Amino acid sequence: MDSNPTLDQLQIFLAVVDGGSFSAAARRLGRAQSVVSYGIANLEAQLGLTLFDREGTRQPRLTAAGQAMVPDARRMAAALQLLRARAHGLRGGLEAEVRLAVDVLLPAAVMTAVLKGFRDTYPTVGLQLHTGALGAVQELLQTHRADLGIASAPTAIEDTLAIRQLGGATMIPVAAPEHPLAGSAAPVPASLVRAHFQVVITDQTAHTKGRDIRVAADAVWRVTDAETKRALLCAGLGWGGLPDWMVAPDLAAGRLVVLSLEPYPPSPYRLSALWPAATPPGPAVSWLIDRFEAELATVAT
Repeated sequence: MDSNPTLDQLQIFLAVVDGGSFSAAARRLGRAQSVVSYGIANLEAQLGLTLFDREGTRQPRLTAAGQAMVPDARRMAAALQLLRARAHGLRGGLEAEVRLAVDVLLPAAVMTAVLKGFRDTYPTVGLQLHTGALGAVQELLQTHRADLGIASAPTAIEDTLAIRQLGGATMIPVAAPEHPLAGSAAPVPASLVRAHFQVVITDQTAHTKGRDIRVAADAVWRVTDAETKRALLCAGLGWGGLPDWMVAPDLAAGRLVVLSLEPYPPSPYRLSALWPAATPPGPAVSWLIDRFEAELATVAT
């Protein structure tokens, strides 16, 4: 017959291991020492193993089998603690999972700082993270595939979305140092800018269909993500606007330079928290909104 140790027995076992004695375990657990001894004896009977050597010493010593059981016991005890914490949170209205959608223009340092804090604050809440550009975040929210979005506010007022402005950064025009625009007299006039390929991020949704956002060139290459755009610009395959935080390492290393262009001056961009108006934020989503606002406040615009 398979052994069937209880979680209570495993917790008693770990209390003896950590306390160093049955009496210390009894004090830690608030139980009589006889209860601790009985629990260990039952656990040993269930497993068919001797976990502690009790001969010739006042302090029980782990046997080789007992030492081998400690990691498994700790994993099971930790799983129980997680189960209890999750159940407690769910009873209090805490979300089981948050589906978060963020725009590619969200500073990476902000996102990682927020998510580190989220993991520490809500270890029982699952997370789905989606990234996208332009209308992607809005579409994820409106198709009920995201609970919270961090992106630019929609240009058209959407009754289905609640919006709270948070903060932002700065978009700057850049190119490789060998690009012709980098060597032109500043500020470069619009007539000359139009003659050089511009790399832009295109919207894969219908939210900005037919609209060119900050396009100043006659010839345009369109990509679907900011990292591809950055790679193309570093390779000298055109010019384009990128967030200052994203290109800071490239500017410092000389892979990119800031351009002075009449039709494309540096400009701040704002990010907002968006969520379905019909679904008020729960504790975890509310925490994320507040933390994103706090972290974005540290980013210069």
